[in-house]
Amino acid sequence: MNKKTQAPAVWDVEETLTAPAPEATGAVAPPEAKSKPTKEAKPKYTAPEFDLDGLMTDFPTATELQRFVFDRTGVVLDLKGRANKLKYQVAMDVLNGAAPDVEFLGTENPYVDKAEMIPTEALKELGPRDPDIVRAGEEVLRFHTGLFPHPDPEFKAQDQNCSVQFKKYSNGMITYEILGPIAQRAIGEKINKYGKLVPEKYIWVDPRQGEQIVKRSDGSYTPLGTKLRNFMRKQRMNQTNQWDAWVDRDFVVRDEMINDNPWQV
Repeated sequence: MNKKTQAPAVWDVEETLTAPAPEATGAVAPPEAKSKPTKEAKPKYTAPEFDLDGLMTDFPTATELQRFVFDRTGVVLDLKGRANKLKYQVAMDVLNGAAPDVEFLGTENPYVDKAEMIPTEALKELGPRDPDIVRAGEEVLRFHTGLFPHPDPEFKAQDQNCSVQFKKYSNGMITYEILGPIAQRAIGEKINKYGKLVPEKYIWVDPRQGEQIVKRSDGSYTPLGTKLRNFMRKQRMNQTNQWDAWVDRDFVVRDEMINDNPWQV
């Protein structure tokens, strides 16, 4: 009976055959890699990006020069009327990164053409309060209404109303004040340089007049106050009218209504 030879175990170190160590021989150095010749870097151009000759050639006017500087840097310059070499020197310095002196800084966008701007009149300033109103004492009542027609004829024809505020003071005086609305209105027509039809100017339709007396402290009415009172009395509500209910209203507190405990019945 033939005996089976047992193969050595893989993890059995003693029975694992080890290959003989190779004889030491002289080490052979690997061949040296051939290095590619490097290209020499070109010297970087260090001259300023902008110079006087270039700016003078490309931008013959101060307006064009200001717009170019604004587009490139966002800086608004005021160069019109300056000496020719000075304004180009200032522009060149700003384009090359220098900060301009305050005297050369402008305030308006160089693309805005003032000649083509439509003029707009200024809002009127309201005058000081009447001294009698200042001495009228504390304000005891205030009432707003939007029932009055607009004093401007065109707006009135369009059925637009205005906002009016009434005040009553502790001495019995009543005042009114038109609060608005304030709107712009185009006047005239002209053709601009682009061939478009535009208004010649804009005006403000401003109905404000400041606080005016309607009823004096002695109980008498101004001429306009009489008209305003009659208008408000035509506005009926239940058994009364808006003037008596909301404007010329008296506040009377009877003694029996005063109680230390307001929740007591």
